[in-house]
Amino acid sequence: MNHPTTNFKSGFALILGAPNVGKSTLLNRLLGEKISITSRKPQTTRNKILGVFHMPDAQIVFLDTPGVHAAKDIFNKKIVEVAISSIGDVDVVLLLGDVNKPDHVSGKILLKILSETNKPVVLALNKIDRKKSPDIPSISEQWNSMYSFKAIVPISAKFGFGMEKLIKALVNILPPGSPFFPEDTLTDMPMRFIVSEIIREKVFRLTGEEIPYSIAVTVEKYEEKKNLSVIHAVIHVEKDSQKGIIIGKQGQMLKKIGQDSRKDIEKLLGHGIFLNLFVRVQKNWSKDTKALRKFGY
Repeated sequence: MNHPTTNFKSGFALILGAPNVGKSTLLNRLLGEKISITSRKPQTTRNKILGVFHMPDAQIVFLDTPGVHAAKDIFNKKIVEVAISSIGDVDVVLLLGDVNKPDHVSGKILLKILSETNKPVVLALNKIDRKKSPDIPSISEQWNSMYSFKAIVPISAKFGFGMEKLIKALVNILPPGSPFFPEDTLTDMPMRFIVSEIIREKVFRLTGEEIPYSIAVTVEKYEEKKNLSVIHAVIHVEKDSQKGIIIGKQGQMLKKIGQDSRKDIEKLLGHGIFLNLFVRVQKNWSKDTKALRKFGY
């Protein structure tokens, strides 16, 4: 992989935004693979997810972060810390805003953080597919009055509108340099982590409003055999009532979580898997610093 340094550009782009603005959807859309989980619930992403976007003349290493908001409890404060801790290390910040309903509280926090870091910022106004005829110039002007953006690009992460313009705006800012990752690298996240995230997404999507954010997933066993991966994973909850909801009547909910998880994991791995799911109660783990560390937060 010999890219001439003078012609090739590479760098790190941090995806920042309020909760539920579409950051993970955007990363998955750009990469063409699902490596960051999504759901309609805010704060689905809890960790920093790395994804590598390859071009003939450039490489962008994206960092997807949890939504920045006014956090109050220890768990959410840790999540916000994850989001803002990497700003100093990146070449460009990709700020994602919802063109339909901006989160002004989170927006003010983000703009304050950005004004203190002096990093170039590209603003992507997401979800233009939901507006019949969005007044983009007027909305862009409102944002521009708050911060000096290098570019403002209207997009739809869900349908892929505006992706080329967005990439072009980011590449324009990147410095010349060699690629950081080989051409076949999609992410540096271990497969155990991605598997646990996929399972957690299915719990979120299938249990609706019944299960709050007090669930975590750990992979206790991950074994690669010939054309088969054997995975044992535990869904941790804080209450017995939550355990009952996740297992469901005659185990039907847990079975459905397993089936949906298996489809996504097999698609990602390209071969069959044996998935065994367990549910375990760990009282108040989201308020326990030791438990938070164990679960990777």
